Amino acid sequence: MSAPGEPDVSTGEQGGPPPEPARRGGGLWSVVKETVLVVAVALVVSLVVKTFLFQAFYIPSQSMEQTLRIGDRVVVSKLTPGPFDLHRGDVVVFADPGGWLTPTPPVERGPVGTVVAEALTFVGLLPEESDEHLIKRVVGMPGDHVVCCEADGRLTVNGEPVDESAYLEAGTAPSADEFDVVVPDGMLWVMGDNRDESADSRYNGDKPYDGFVPVDLVVGRAYTVVWPVQHWSWLSTPTSFDGVPAAGDER
Repeated sequence: MSAPGEPDVSTGEQGGPPPEPARRGGGLWSVVKETVLVVAVALVVSLVVKTFLFQAFYIPSQSMEQTLRIGDRVVVSKLTPGPFDLHRGDVVVFADPGGWLTPTPPVERGPVGTVVAEALTFVGLLPEESDEHLIKRVVGMPGDHVVCCEADGRLTVNGEPVDESAYLEAGTAPSADEFDVVVPDGMLWVMGDNRDESADSRYNGDKPYDGFVPVDLVVGRAYTVVWPVQHWSWLSTPTSFDGVPAAGDER
């Protein structure tokens, strides 16, 4: 007990014994708990981002060359359509409307590798495989009258010829086959940039939705190539369709 006038040792004030050293027994366990918490939070954040904001996809075919090449990884914004509107010229990822894709053999990873890959893909740390999704360019919005081709060999939308040189490879025709369609409400007309190697809206007229793509099946708009590094680029909306009149105002 302290003498009268002296500070009490329980307060830690001057005059008391030195503080007891911190115990080290729980140090390792604290690090483990903190690491598990950080990983769990990161996975939850990644899952939320994938579900509501962004998602990565792997490009398996040549249908969008030269804009996108086999092996490219693109990031898709899920805010379009949604808070942001789709536009003619946007590159979009959408779920197969039915029969557009042929089944592909699964990648052999082994039991453990498959579980790990599926888990990482689920939370968004690996790009989504394209077995059930396609990526194309929006050429016709709901109500648009899309025709190919006019006298000069150009595609027209609502009577306005479209200069597609910004994304078509030099010398590539807008389409080897003629078509004349009006896009139904709630649908899109989509085409690949590599027109000679793209099984797009032109060639799926015998499938569900007659070759059109329901807007509800659109996962989002692709806005950047993130891998490989040498292919990095923004996938901005081209100005090719700026002169196209609104649906119903055909020239």
